[in-house]
Amino acid sequence: MSSLLHAYKRSELDAATGLGIFALSATLTDQAEPSESLMATVAWQVGLDNPIHLLCTEQVAAFGDGRPLTPEQDICGKAGAYFVNVALTLPPGQNHRWHIIADVNQDSTAVTRLAGLLGQDRQSIEQQIETDIDQNTANLVRYVAAADGLQISAQPTTTAHHFANVMFNIMRGGIFAAGYQVDRSDLLDFIQTRHRPLLGRQADWFAALPTQLPSGDLYERAAAADNPDLIRLCYEYLPLTFSRRHGDPSRPWNQFSINLKQPDGSPRLDYQGNWRDIFQNWEPLALAFPGYAPGMIAKFLNATTADGYNPYRVTRDGLEWEIPEPNNPWANIGYWSDHQIIYLQKLLEIAEQTDPGVLARLDHRPIFAYANVPYRLKPYTEMLTDWYNTIAFDWAQEQAIETAVTHLGTDGRLHRDSAGQVIHVTLSEKLLTLLLAKLTNLVPDGGIWMNTQRPEWNDANNALVGKGLSVVTAAYLRRFIAFWQARLVGGADEAFVVNTAVADLFAAVQATLTAHQPYLDTGFEDKTRRALMDALGAAATAYRATIYQNGLPTAQTAISRSDLHGFLALAQNYIEHTLRANRRPDGLYHTYNILRLDDGQSAAIENLYLMLEGQVAVLSAGLLAPDEAAALLHSLRHSDLYRADQHTYMLYPNRKLPGFRQKNNVAAGQVAGSELVAALVAAGDGRLLVRDEAGVFHFNGRFRNANDVARTLDGLAQEAAYAQLAAAERAFLLDLFEATFNHRAFTGRSGTFFAYEGLGSIYWHMVSKLLLAAQECYQQVVLAEGAATAVAQALAAAYHDIRAGLGYNKTPATYGAFPTDPYSHTPMGRGAQQPGMTGQVKEEILTRWGELGVFVQNGALHFAPTLLRPDEFLSEPGNFNYVDVAGQPQTLPLPTNSLAFTFCQTPIVYTRGAGTAIEVVMDDGRIISLPGCCLDPATSQHILNRDQQIQLVRVFL
Repeated sequence: MSSLLHAYKRSELDAATGLGIFALSATLTDQAEPSESLMATVAWQVGLDNPIHLLCTEQVAAFGDGRPLTPEQDICGKAGAYFVNVALTLPPGQNHRWHIIADVNQDSTAVTRLAGLLGQDRQSIEQQIETDIDQNTANLVRYVAAADGLQISAQPTTTAHHFANVMFNIMRGGIFAAGYQVDRSDLLDFIQTRHRPLLGRQADWFAALPTQLPSGDLYERAAAADNPDLIRLCYEYLPLTFSRRHGDPSRPWNQFSINLKQPDGSPRLDYQGNWRDIFQNWEPLALAFPGYAPGMIAKFLNATTADGYNPYRVTRDGLEWEIPEPNNPWANIGYWSDHQIIYLQKLLEIAEQTDPGVLARLDHRPIFAYANVPYRLKPYTEMLTDWYNTIAFDWAQEQAIETAVTHLGTDGRLHRDSAGQVIHVTLSEKLLTLLLAKLTNLVPDGGIWMNTQRPEWNDANNALVGKGLSVVTAAYLRRFIAFWQARLVGGADEAFVVNTAVADLFAAVQATLTAHQPYLDTGFEDKTRRALMDALGAAATAYRATIYQNGLPTAQTAISRSDLHGFLALAQNYIEHTLRANRRPDGLYHTYNILRLDDGQSAAIENLYLMLEGQVAVLSAGLLAPDEAAALLHSLRHSDLYRADQHTYMLYPNRKLPGFRQKNNVAAGQVAGSELVAALVAAGDGRLLVRDEAGVFHFNGRFRNANDVARTLDGLAQEAAYAQLAAAERAFLLDLFEATFNHRAFTGRSGTFFAYEGLGSIYWHMVSKLLLAAQECYQQVVLAEGAATAVAQALAAAYHDIRAGLGYNKTPATYGAFPTDPYSHTPMGRGAQQPGMTGQVKEEILTRWGELGVFVQNGALHFAPTLLRPDEFLSEPGNFNYVDVAGQPQTLPLPTNSLAFTFCQTPIVYTRGAGTAIEVVMDDGRIISLPGCCLDPATSQHILNRDQQIQLVRVFL
């Protein structure tokens, strides 16, 4: 609408102050009503005396030609601009500086106030600007420091890149600005939004809270009150601020409100995010604030549904889902199922590593809830009939939920019992529900069936929905199951309580997998694979029918530890069988497959082309032995995914698409036997196919897919002249269309884009995922065998080779952008695109910790920097400027051959020299010396808890 909007624009200059005011004479509308526009954009400058002002771009060309400028004070009906022009003479070595400032959404009061400010001493205004910039820079550094973004080494581009990664990560996921401190008034505001009646029922409990208290104390007080709603909400309360946005704002379905400040200008505690972004950004944040890891897990699980999926958006206020908008082509309901398992798994791992036993303590506590999303997955048989439309929207349930929100708060979007109380379940039940949802969609040898109207991680592959099988999800399931198995081995629990519907589904899936277990040895054929699919689909349908029709059962039953352990082992056999079946002859792995159900009695699998994502997932799964991982990385480096000009990897091999005249061609011989085509051609009817002058046939140029062909055939079937032929040749013509365009293998934008996640494009988030996966494989072999083995060295070399392709190791000319900044993607023949808001930042924060060798195991902090490059150590003394746990800026002198960083905001100094030891400087000045490179759990907990007991840790390497 910009061209039409120009006609409303007016750009005015306040001559006395040089203030430019850019507004609309009215708000654009097509309604028969007044529509004032009472907000303006403003621009002004300080530092240049008596300049000429321009309010549009029309004289810029004249300026370039050296012609004199005519001042502008009132420009109407044109796009606005703010230019200042002045002549300056600078002696050698001198400088002159000025500021141009612009702001939006200013009302009349704000403009009057600004004009008054500009009438004051201009030098004072400049000082105010510089002071404000300094204050904001200090605040930004304080936020980044809280998430451990400050480091110093002899490689400033590396540490600057880490700063940028941490900054953008917290801009997506937020930062705990007050550390582990909880503000009582903000907690009350949170409860008021989520569950208002709780404030009355627990009035004495809330009244007894101090004004400020540590989050750990909050959890303990809630546990003592023994109220499931209170415990759940205290865990879910995450006092985050600075969270900016989640999801690509260019996509119309991403509708978020960025709430950064209170009316008084103080930080507002708030966050909003789409599922795919916020939980991945919380992963490195959990390493900086591990005390909040259980709360992040609670937020994750309480936003998952009883049928095992998650809505699109999560916010401080709860959760949100999309509703059908039939006339909006961008509005589509569905469950992304988007790396759901791996995002959760990473948070589970961090929680258990930093606080051993925390998950066992949550396993049996009924403090988790289910999101009551009014999506209804259709029965399995209906999914087979139309696998692109597998979800119905329950409008009556939507209305009932919103009514409940009005009376209760946003907890009205959770499953409640007949008395209106939120139904609470255990951690074990929540995890089992998610696992069963994936297993009921397992297609042996193929992957996890993607049948919820949304794709996996890469929405450029959206056309895989319904027909696609995800090897990626199967790989991440393997890691999830292995982690659960390890917890069972070390646990003492003999039974796990779940609701009766989940128990029934568990039994049905267990029986089905057991019955088909012999095929894991003999191999699945299309018919036996279909039989397993049908049985799992029937079990899932029965379970969903129970919870959709009768609500979530409150009756419970127990699953024995031995039954659960046996089930996990059996499921893992199926998953590993499927992953091994997807190994390609070149040693790489398939990523997605196509499901074919041609005859109604079989389930065939068709492989898609090579993709980077599958290699990352298999490396991350923990499936491969160290030598297998090294071999995969070697094969990858010599595959079609490698792009030599950037020394890195594309999402898929680049391929040349047919030109316009090379597609939509049907040879005359292909339709020689078609009486319908002959009849239509004879009648000059081009509704279906048109013959060109060379005798080649082409499908109707307005067709988009086979649905258009089917609709045309339906229309012809209603006409007497063509009815019999249309019915007889329907299958032939649909098959001809498929043979012409091969839509069975159509993945979506990924096969037609020339940028973003498209052909020839590097997607930097996936490259950084590869970097992390390679590092994880290296760390596993180092923990088991040491860093000096041949396979460890091969994995280290592969890691550094991938790392060398990242932007911060390149010149601006090669990278095509600022090297230290993270970027979304690099299309073929262009520089890096879309800076900042990319998932790359999360992965590279984690790999940076891996390079520094910092990890927590069994509650103890370890330092094993075997991947750290020697050239990172300072060649001369330096100073480490950091912000301590109390939020105070500090300076730490560093000797030669050292580097420094913070972990949980405690400064860590590495120094190279003789011997291996640690010195812990306590807050009272005491120094504790420890042999080796590992802190004991008690000392580690002081750091992880941010309790200010430890002032500094020196590690001698």
